[in-house]
Parts: sequence; C-alpha cells; structure tokens
Amino acid sequence: MRPFDYQRPDSLKHGSQLTASGDSMAIAGGTNLLDLMKLQVEAPSRLVDIGRLGMTSIEDMDDGGLRIGALATNTATANHARVRADYPVLSRAILAGATQQLRNKATTGGNLCQRTRCFYFTNIDQPCNKREPGSGCGAIPGIARLHAVLGTSRECIATYPGDMAVAMSALDATVEIAGEGGDSRSVPVRDFHRLPGDTPWKDNVLEDGEIITGVILPAPVPGKQLYRKVRERSSYAFALVSIAAIVALEDGRFTRADLAFGGLAHKPWHDARLPGLLIGKEPSEALFDKAADLLLEDAQGYGENDFKIPLTRSTLKAVLAEATETEL
Repeated sequence: MRPFDYQRPDSLKHGSQLTASGDSMAIAGGTNLLDLMKLQVEAPSRLVDIGRLGMTSIEDMDDGGLRIGALATNTATANHARVRADYPVLSRAILAGATQQLRNKATTGGNLCQRTRCFYFTNIDQPCNKREPGSGCGAIPGIARLHAVLGTSRECIATYPGDMAVAMSALDATVEIAGEGGDSRSVPVRDFHRLPGDTPWKDNVLEDGEIITGVILPAPVPGKQLYRKVRERSSYAFALVSIAAIVALEDGRFTRADLAFGGLAHKPWHDARLPGLLIGKEPSEALFDKAADLLLEDAQGYGENDFKIPLTRSTLKAVLAEATETEL
C-alpha cells in the first residue's frame, strides 16, 4: 500500500470539497477500497473518511416509500423491519452477497460503488483497460469464466459483482447524490452504473466531488418478490447469474414483471422490454422461453463463459415458474 493523506471532514460539503480532486477518494466501510489499495490497483493520494457524517438512518417517506442513508450498513438494511416486510427482494439480495462480518461494515453507498473482481483488473501485472486505459483487456483472450455476456465492448467484458444493486434495480430505486457546491441530484439506480463502451474505467455517473447521500425505494407494490443467485459454490461467491424479480398476477395473467439481472454485464442489467412481453399474458413455459429469447438476443460469450447464456435462460424460466407457480 502506498502512502496517502487521511482526512476526516466535518460536514458533507467539506467532504465533497476534499474529494473534488481526481486523486482523492471517499471511504466508508472500506470493504472493497482497502483491498484494492493493498493490491495497488487504487493508489489515492488522499482518503476522505466520511464515516462520521451521519447518513445512517432508514426512514419512512411521506409517499409510502423508504429512504436508506448512504452510510447505513448492509446488516442494518437487510434486518430492517420495513425492508424485510415490504422489500424482501432487497433483504435477500444483501444476505446472499457477503458474510456477516462484511455486511457489518459495508455501506449502502459503498456497495453501489464497488468495483469489479475481474482477475485482470486486480492483478497489476496483467493488461486491463479499466485500470490502465489503452493496455488492452486480458480477459477477452484469457480467463473469462465469470465475465459478461451482455453490454460488453472490445475494451472490457468485466461484470459488476454486487447483489444489492440488482434488487434495487428491480425495485426501481433512486440514488441521491450531493455535489461540491452543495447542490444535489437524483439518478435512477438503473442509470447509475455505466456500460464499458470506450471508457471502461468509468464505473458509474459520479463526478469528482460527488458523494452518495441515500437511496430512495418507491412505495411497495403488490406481488411476489424473489432473489435467486447461481454461484459456483454454496458459500459466499460472486454470481454467475442472479435475478431479482417482482411478479404479480391477476385472473391468471401477468400484471407486473419487474426483473433485474446480475453477473451478466458491467452493470445490473434491466431490460425494459420484458414487462411489455409478459404483462397481460398467461404464464407458460413457451412464454418464459420468449422472455429469455428477448433478454439474450444480443448475448455474446467469450469461450469460457459461453455457458452463462443457457444458464441464464434456465434460471429465468425457473424464477418465473416459481413466482407464478407454473410447472415446467
């Protein structure tokens, strides 16, 4: 780990000012950032510890929604009574994501900002356009078993590794962001993370000096909520594919089908076309196959991860069958 300056701001505005320079980074729980610093993947000249700025509360909203502070721990969020009752897909996703020790430290904002666990990104001796722009993507001709099959580019095929954001995408949550000048903005969580394109080092839409202050969950909706995570071992591991689903039926037909996917892309994947295909129709294996066809029509494997495409198909069908009590 390289030497760095350590600052503890006394206000959110002060924290934004301290993180405004490109070589400064905010730290909360540190469960991802400190690992990357030890590996010299990240080498900020200044760490700005925002852990004492509050932002830990989880509060009811006037419209029936729920606001989760950026520094609320994953444990606090997953165990919160309203999250468990009204947003169980979020609680299940968090509990599937990491050990109890990590959940006790990891925060809402930090979880959203975690970086990929690509072998080439975390090994400074290997080429990686995310870590060193222009050096190439070692995963494309190399070890790509955990890598993306949707939304890739010739610059990067890494995946976003988190679980929490996948559930938040299905819930259509909104991220609150404060800027250096005291201004604030809100971004749908579905737009918060970026696809790699020609700038794979830009994981999300945060600008220098911006800090996440909270996440807004809309008022709960009727339906069954599921989170299914397929991984290589039953202990904590990153998803090969995960699906967050909120599904409702009325008179035997879909009235809601909010779906988000993890392990498939550089960001939590949400295909806005799927509800239009499913809503108003009776559940059936043939319909589930059509949904998978639509989701995967542009999917591309890279040899080692070709299996993810049929795995995603079978997992989506299983989730929809469970949600609708349909026999396959």
